[in-house]
Order: sequence, then C-alpha cells, then structure tokens
Amino acid sequence: MMRGNNIQMLMDSHLEGNYSTEEATALVDLASQCLQYEARDRPHTKKLVTILEPLQTKLEVPSYEMLGIPKHEEEVAPPPAPQPPQHPLSPMAEACSRMDLTAIQQILVSTHYRDDAGSNELSFQEWTQQMRDMLEARKRGDLAFRDKDFKTAIECYTQFVDVGTMVSPTVYARRSLCHLMCDQPDAALRDAMQAQCVCPDWPTAFYMQAVALSKLDMQSDAKDMLSEASQLEEKKQKNSR
Repeated sequence: MMRGNNIQMLMDSHLEGNYSTEEATALVDLASQCLQYEARDRPHTKKLVTILEPLQTKLEVPSYEMLGIPKHEEEVAPPPAPQPPQHPLSPMAEACSRMDLTAIQQILVSTHYRDDAGSNELSFQEWTQQMRDMLEARKRGDLAFRDKDFKTAIECYTQFVDVGTMVSPTVYARRSLCHLMCDQPDAALRDAMQAQCVCPDWPTAFYMQAVALSKLDMQSDAKDMLSEASQLEEKKQKNSR
C-alpha cells in the first residue's frame, strides 16, 4: 500500500493537499486494481461504487471549486450597437416595404407614364391603325387599373404588349401589380423583370420585383431587391438636383 509522499506524487497537484490521506490511499489502491492486466483481477462496477460512495462527502461540488479556481461572474454581453439612421423612404419604397398593394396602385396611377419618356422612338409610318388600336387597348387598361378592375387591366395591357410596336416599363409595372392583386406572384415577378429589361435603372421595376419575391416567400432576395431599389432611387434623386 502506498502512503505519505508516494501518495502526494500521484494526486492531482491542483488539490493542493486538500484531501484525507486515508481516502487518497483508498483511491490509489482502487486505481491500481483497475489497472490489472487480467480482467478477473479487476474489480466489478458494483465494488467500485461500494468503495467510492462512502468517500463522497459532498454530493454536488462544482469543478471550479474542486480545483480551487475562483468563480468569475458571468460576462454581461455588451449592448447592441445602435443601428445607423436610415434614409427616409420614398412613398413607393414605404408602400413596397409594407407590402401595401393598394398604396402601390395609387402611386402608379398618379405617376402615369412620365417614366416612359425616351423608351420609344416611333417613325411617322408606325402611326397606323394598329398603333391606334394598341394605344386604345392601353387606355382601356389604364381605366380598368384606376378602377381596380385588375383582370380587365391584365387583358388590355396584354393586348398592348403583344403588338410589340411600343415597349412601356410602366405597362409592365402596372400589369405586375395586377397579377399581385390576382394572387399571381410568378407572373408579377416576370413582368417586373421585363420592366427592368426595358429600363434597367428604373427603381419601380426593382420595387415591384421585391414585392413579388416577398409574395413568393423569398424574403432574403426581396430584402436585397428592396435595398437595391432604394439605392437607385436615391442616386436618381441626386442626379436630378
């Protein structure tokens, strides 16, 4: 049996001698039995429990206390950094961020076709009866759009688009909203993308894509598109000053 200094050499130095020599001797003896080469010479689990149980004077001792390590107070997480102030949103950006389709419809009605300037160059020969019919279809679509008859507006705007003589980003944006109002987000997204193809830097095309993506439950893409639209709008406003 090991005793005295031999026991101290085997014990964990972190305990700093805070243990009974008798108990330490019993533990070392038990450990030596567990290290026997032959399995029959090693103690069974039941015997281990029988020997160790009387040695446990404290049922729950934290590890830091056993090792003599002072307990540190839990670090308090620093308060979250204040968010940088955001630029005031335009009415269109605000409506799209709220997914307020009615407000978007009112904005598109009020802006009419002023963003279509320069998107079409028509020769005198193109002013045919077909052209007049196409413009009449757009006019009927505008009236239906204003009156919130979105299914009729889709039909009329589709007649305008199918002729192909004129391209109008506003028509695509309006038809996109009509599709949203009719619970057709896939078609709405396609029209919003077509509006971007016609007018690559038009913020409204990006705003409409953001709303359609959100309706399709693609929230991360919708958030990115909304941010890009806001940046384009801010850039456009700076250039117009």
